[in-house]
Amino acid sequence: MKHTISVLVENKFGVLARIAGLFSGRGYNIDSLSVAETTDPTVSRMTIVSRGDDRVIEQITKQLNKLVDVIKVQDYAGENFLERELVLVKVHTTAQARPEVMQIVDVFRGKIVDVGHSYVTVELTGTEDKADALLGLLKPFGIRELVRTGKIAIARK
Repeated sequence: MKHTISVLVENKFGVLARIAGLFSGRGYNIDSLSVAETTDPTVSRMTIVSRGDDRVIEQITKQLNKLVDVIKVQDYAGENFLERELVLVKVHTTAQARPEVMQIVDVFRGKIVDVGHSYVTVELTGTEDKADALLGLLKPFGIRELVRTGKIAIARK
């Protein structure tokens, strides 16, 4: 089962490497990782998505809490939270296919942010499921390049 974990950390050199090292050293995979400064420039928030049963996720959170630079760890499992991901995808199009691609992008409330002779670049913000659904519909046209930010999340309360 996928878990979304929010980790507040000191905004210092090497913190990301120590956390990534914790995961790799214990054989835990990171499905996605997003990091940015908070409103306090001395603190950053990491949103980590990892897989595992409850025992594995408990071990991960315990190990994270042991790191000196970690301020707070929160597993969003069972919590009410918002999640988003940013996707940029370059899709092969022909003049005949372009209206269909634009219609699909419009249904998903995405944006076409660049157009070339044989491609369009689409920007989409939304949940992982929404991004996967859009990519599934665009795949038959030919996806030339794809970049995803990974999930970011925030508690509703």
